[in-house]
Amino acid sequence: MKQMSSLTWIELSSKALAHNIRSLSSLAQNRLLAVCVKANAYGHGLEEVIGRLAEHSEVTYVTVHSLEEASQARQAGWTGRVLVLGSIPSANLEAVIEHDLEPMIFDKDRLSLLGKLADRQRVQIKTHLKLETGTNRQGITEKELPAFAAIYQKHAGLKKPFGAATHFANIEDTTSHDYAEQQLKNFSHLVKRMAALKIGPRLRHTACSAALILFDKTRFDLVRPGIAAYGHWPSKETYLSYRLQGGGNDLFHPVLSWKTRVTQIKQVPADSFIGYGCTYRTTARTRLAVLPIGYADGYDRQLSNLAYVLIKGRRAPVRGRVCMNLTMVDITDIKGVRTGDEVTLIGRDGDEVLTVEQLASWAGTINYEILARLSPLIQRVIS
Repeated sequence: MKQMSSLTWIELSSKALAHNIRSLSSLAQNRLLAVCVKANAYGHGLEEVIGRLAEHSEVTYVTVHSLEEASQARQAGWTGRVLVLGSIPSANLEAVIEHDLEPMIFDKDRLSLLGKLADRQRVQIKTHLKLETGTNRQGITEKELPAFAAIYQKHAGLKKPFGAATHFANIEDTTSHDYAEQQLKNFSHLVKRMAALKIGPRLRHTACSAALILFDKTRFDLVRPGIAAYGHWPSKETYLSYRLQGGGNDLFHPVLSWKTRVTQIKQVPADSFIGYGCTYRTTARTRLAVLPIGYADGYDRQLSNLAYVLIKGRRAPVRGRVCMNLTMVDITDIKGVRTGDEVTLIGRDGDEVLTVEQLASWAGTINYEILARLSPLIQRVIS
């Protein structure tokens, strides 16, 4: 990795990403593979990730949340299929045709507008119906299906849904998958109801990362992994369930490391307070390193006085509150630290490793949030 000109940067391993795509493709067993790149590719950088995904013929789709993300994916050079999971503003529906997008549908008014647009421009728009199976977020109930069927039958530019999908509410957070099993039954029932209404889909898809890893029967025609593509398990419970099924320990490799540099070194006397709120007081003469990162960059304020960073392969504990743009760490016991030295916030330094999951545990959250909140302004470098 070349010397960075920035004071903080994110390193991405194309080798790790390729390994994860191979693992996901193997699990998919010839189903279509859609990699989720929403939330700036889970904090990794949508443009950088798209550039590498385009090199993998196994990846047919990318999934995004918004029209803005879809446009960014196209601008980054993605020529494959794009599935938009979130809502698209009515005023911008022509972008569906312009960018060749496949919107997820859960609102009949939006579907009707798309049908009129498709007929007017004499094109076919591929849509996917989001079916309500028990998450009670986005989704269409059985009672609502006939109204959607009527819209499909009215517009030649729609014909019928290209896909039918659902999302599991409780497949990651538990080793008991009874609720997911019930959702799967509900999904199959609704798909049969769609067929009876003459709007049977070509593609069925339900499998997020956890479902893809654990259950063959959730994979159907297309799978939609997210966090696993970036080398992280959806949860400890998913990992445990996989290992109890006899799975190995080398399925995924983390793609992302986060680095910064020491910008100041301070000698602080004993009985001195550090940072806002006077939440930490030294008990002896202390040597501090000031780092140019804070919660505005995605380094969570909950890490105050809990986390550590890695400098010269050793742990340097965070002292005082994490600030908006600065964090202080104790380097009293680490010899030879100088201004400009590299600091690892996430990743490996020598024999020590700091994982996204460890930061999430300290911050009282999940690995998804730690990754998604990494500032898009941080330089991403992929090798």
